[in-house]
Amino acid sequence: MSFLKYLFQKFLSPAAMAALLAASPMAAAPASACGPDTPCQIEGGDYRIRFPSAWDGKTPIGAIVFVHGWRGSAAGEMRNRGWAKLADELNVAFIAANGEGGGWSYPGSPRRNRDEFAYFEALIKDATTRFPIRRDRMMASGFSIGGSMVWNIACYRSELFAGYAPIAGAFWDPIPDTCPSPTPILFHVHGTSDRTVPLAGRPIGALWHQGDVAQGLAVWQKTEGLPVVFPKLDHDNNFSCQRQRTGDGLLEVCLHPGGHSVRAEWVKRAWRELGKQKGW
Repeated sequence: MSFLKYLFQKFLSPAAMAALLAASPMAAAPASACGPDTPCQIEGGDYRIRFPSAWDGKTPIGAIVFVHGWRGSAAGEMRNRGWAKLADELNVAFIAANGEGGGWSYPGSPRRNRDEFAYFEALIKDATTRFPIRRDRMMASGFSIGGSMVWNIACYRSELFAGYAPIAGAFWDPIPDTCPSPTPILFHVHGTSDRTVPLAGRPIGALWHQGDVAQGLAVWQKTEGLPVVFPKLDHDNNFSCQRQRTGDGLLEVCLHPGGHSVRAEWVKRAWRELGKQKGW
C-alpha cells in the first residue's frame, strides 16, 4: 500500500474520499472531451465547437457550421471573438470545420486531399451524437473558398443542412449543369469590390478558375423555372438583396459595396431568416 493511500484511508472518511475524487479535474473531464481548444476527432479529420456561455449543457440547441477560408483553420476561427458573441446572441453551437492543409477539395478546386462530402457527413453525425445538437437546426456558412465549399454542399448534398449562408465564395469552373439534390435555402453575401473572389470570377493560375456567381445562381434558377436575374447594388442602401422562392427552397443574393470580407452580422441575419422560413 502506498503511503499516500494509507493517509487517505486513515484520515479521510469514504464519503470525503469520494467527494475529493469527484472534484478532481481528471474525474470531471472525460478522455474524449473536445471543444474550442481541443479538436473533436472524426473519420477523415476533426472540428472544434463552442457553446453559448449561458447554455445549461442539456437543452438541445441548433448549430452553425462554419467553413474557413484559404489557409485558415478551425483553431483560428475559435479565436475570433465575433463568433463567440454570435453563439451567445443566437444561443447556438458554433462549429468550426477544419480543412486539410488549410484548404477544401470541392469540384473545380486545386485540392484533392479528401472526400469533403463524407467529411461533413461524419462531422454532423459526430456532433449530433456527442452533443445535444438538433439535427434539424443546423446551418452551414463559410467564407471565400469556404463559401465555395458551402455552395457545393448545397448543390450535391443539400439535405445535410437546413440552410446555407456562404460569403464571398461560389462554384468554381466547370459550373455544374444541374444540382442533383433539392434546391436549398441559400443566403449568399458578396462584395461588389471584391478582387480576391470577384463576382465575375477570375483565373487561379493556368488550370483553375473561380466561377461567375450569377452563372452559378442560374443553375438553380433554370432548374426551378425562375427568372435568370441577378441583383444590382443600391448605393443608397449599401446592402441590396434579391430573393426568389420556389417550393421548399429559397435563393437570396445580397450585395454590399465592400471587398473580400466576412461579418458575423451577415451570418446572424441568415440564421434568423432561416428560422423564419422554417418556423423556428
